[in-house]
Amino acid sequence: MEITSVIAIYALFWVMSAFLLLPFGIQTADEVGAKKVPGQADSAPANFKPGRVAIRATFVAAVLCAVYIANYVQGWITVDDINIFGTPAGYETPTS
Repeated sequence: MEITSVIAIYALFWVMSAFLLLPFGIQTADEVGAKKVPGQADSAPANFKPGRVAIRATFVAAVLCAVYIANYVQGWITVDDINIFGTPAGYETPTS
């Protein structure tokens, strides 16, 4: 696997992880007991820390990318393992 492919896969895992981790650890102004700004939505976060989300996403993406690359190298799960529909009628499997 090329290094550019690894970087691209890591970037995809990082963005996915960041979006999945965004809601964790967030508290609203009502939960914290802070004063709301006029016009503020009730669900607006009072303690959003993007640096913390980035650090968490970095670690989660590193683990997911490592597992993905290990699976790529070792071949634990292949396309044939997840093919739930079977081989189409009349399709010949290419031989290598």
